[in-house]
Amino acid sequence: METAIDDDKDKTTSGYDRPNTTVLIVCGGLSHERDVSLSSGHRVGGFLEEAGWKVAFHDMDSELLPYLSSSSTRPDIVWPLLHGANGEDGSIRDILEMEGLPYIGSRAKASRTAWSKPIAKNVVRKLGGLSTPHSVTLPESMFRELGANKVIDLLVQSLGLPLFVKPTMGGSALGCTLVTNADKLPEAMVTCFAYGDVALVEQAVTGTEVSVSILEINGTLEVLPPLEISTPNGTYDYDARYTPGPTDFYVPARLPESVLESLKTAAVSAHKTLSLRDISRTDFIVDADGVPQFLESNVTPGMTDTSLLPQAAVAAGHQLPQLYSRLVESVLDQNRAIPHA
Repeated sequence: METAIDDDKDKTTSGYDRPNTTVLIVCGGLSHERDVSLSSGHRVGGFLEEAGWKVAFHDMDSELLPYLSSSSTRPDIVWPLLHGANGEDGSIRDILEMEGLPYIGSRAKASRTAWSKPIAKNVVRKLGGLSTPHSVTLPESMFRELGANKVIDLLVQSLGLPLFVKPTMGGSALGCTLVTNADKLPEAMVTCFAYGDVALVEQAVTGTEVSVSILEINGTLEVLPPLEISTPNGTYDYDARYTPGPTDFYVPARLPESVLESLKTAAVSAHKTLSLRDISRTDFIVDADGVPQFLESNVTPGMTDTSLLPQAAVAAGHQLPQLYSRLVESVLDQNRAIPHA
């Protein structure tokens, strides 16, 4: 399943004039994850600059389209590192395709499928054969129209406890709450609806939280080592993701070899079933029976200094400037651009 990607390819023999090949990093935006996006974008851009590429940065604003279309600023390739809405829901990818620009990452339709957690769960369960925790999806309006207390009582009766409440769309664990006491469920719903109009209420699986990242370079999938996440309170929330310190990471995860292989197989299944491309990260909980339970797939994984994919890549022996360069070159080699009118 795993094929090593050659990080040692000399940049002077890559076939690209890196100082004159512009990689545009689009980052920022107006989502709740703006700061994470900026951190991801500038970290990736810094590594590409280190590898000799000409790197430019642009926010998601009214000046972006003129920048993309002007002959003086039009980049050779775009790496969209926008997190949250517009960045992961396929919108920016539709724009880039209409502009005829090659970009790194999944296409718009696949991004939209993965962006919706309930849809992604259903697709990987039905078409990929993966296990995923039982859940229901409820809009905020349902609580108003039927009565919040009645709906909450029904949730507890039907799904039991503990429950995990999260927005159906979004990342960085924003609006997510682990609920072990029914009295805390109303507060969890309020927190969730602060970040989205629809909630995914999922049976919380007790087990080991593991993330598996995939890079697709020159037609070859490399599954990076499964990374185990261990937090003091058992919840990998926003602070745990982006504040160095209390969270421990283990690469590879401290699981039997057979389970590690099952995780890799499940991540590949999710990547292919959701029609993802170039780069993805899929999150699982390994339950008490050693079965990976699919949580979600990310088309724009975080790339900050505390993010999971870069940690797994370094643990696998990759040098990030070279690895990211290989990804850029792979997309350029595919000549994905549509001629720009």
